[in-house]
Amino acid sequence: MTYYTYVTSPIGRLLLAGDGVAIEGLHFSSGSKAQEPAADWVERPEMFTSPAQQLEAYFQGALQDFTLPVNPQGTAFQLAVWRELVKIPYGCTVTYGELAKRLGNPQASRAVGLANGANPIAIVQPCHRVIGANGKLTGFGGGLDVKQRLLDLERGAPRMF
Repeated sequence: MTYYTYVTSPIGRLLLAGDGVAIEGLHFSSGSKAQEPAADWVERPEMFTSPAQQLEAYFQGALQDFTLPVNPQGTAFQLAVWRELVKIPYGCTVTYGELAKRLGNPQASRAVGLANGANPIAIVQPCHRVIGANGKLTGFGGGLDVKQRLLDLERGAPRMF
């Protein structure tokens, strides 16, 4: 069974989904990767109290590391990329090439980009911290403006929210 709720945030409504034990999805409701609940999902906001509180603290600049159980579904390679995402320190960025090197395959930057784009648990698995080789922001499911706002928040920019 998949349960879900919506959380209001400064970057728009976020869809949280999980099995009652772990978070399986954190999705934007706008942008290229917008998602809505599947027809067989059950709305249960009370199951997401801790994730909602942690997200609120994150957006207030009071939380840097999430302590939520997660259970993303993906290929072995995608899971390896997503595990590396959570190792990127708050307020820092890495390139797709650097992430590929960390995975032991420096030639896999495009594959890393595809896996990063398929990340089902945005923000908690911080795919927004990965940038292009030239230092520019590249694709982000919530939109590049949201990616910039998240990076600005983490870098201590004046309150953007």
